[in-house]
Amino acid sequence: MKPVKQAKRYAKMFINVVGMDAALQALTELTAVEQLMSRSGDVRSLLLNPGFSQTEREGAIRKIADKAKLSENVTKFVMYLAENRLVAALSEIVKNATAIYLEKKKQAKAVVFTPVEVSKGHEERLKASLKKLLDRDVDVEYVLDASLLGGILVKVGSTMYDSSVKGQLRLLKDELIKG
Repeated sequence: MKPVKQAKRYAKMFINVVGMDAALQALTELTAVEQLMSRSGDVRSLLLNPGFSQTEREGAIRKIADKAKLSENVTKFVMYLAENRLVAALSEIVKNATAIYLEKKKQAKAVVFTPVEVSKGHEERLKASLKKLLDRDVDVEYVLDASLLGGILVKVGSTMYDSSVKGQLRLLKDELIKG
């Protein structure tokens, strides 16, 4: 079985080990490890390359954990993933663990793509609308994307709500092509 397919299982295990009270901090630390792996080829190689012994890997993980001030649970989890050759699935595990955490907290995370800065008044209205639509508290992240031309595109989990001009033009193009 591929590690990515097991990501949800390990994400659940991670949340259960750290507990809901410490989950947010642990997820932040695990995300930092994931970002370090994606930015540093040396770290990625160390954790994935079978040429390194488990002892070398554990030593390196301990040094990274000391520098980054990672909690013991996160350090042990990364060591466990390295030992079982599951580190390659870390980004999927973080994604699934975040989704599990938000689901248990009855929260959702929305990424809003806009072509211009959104005023505080519009932010509040959008957040209230998303809360009403999703029936849960929503953490909103804004991303500027000038290619949208106008309107907004909202991504919540795997669901997209597209009211951008670019999206409307794409739909019009599809209709014209169909005839």
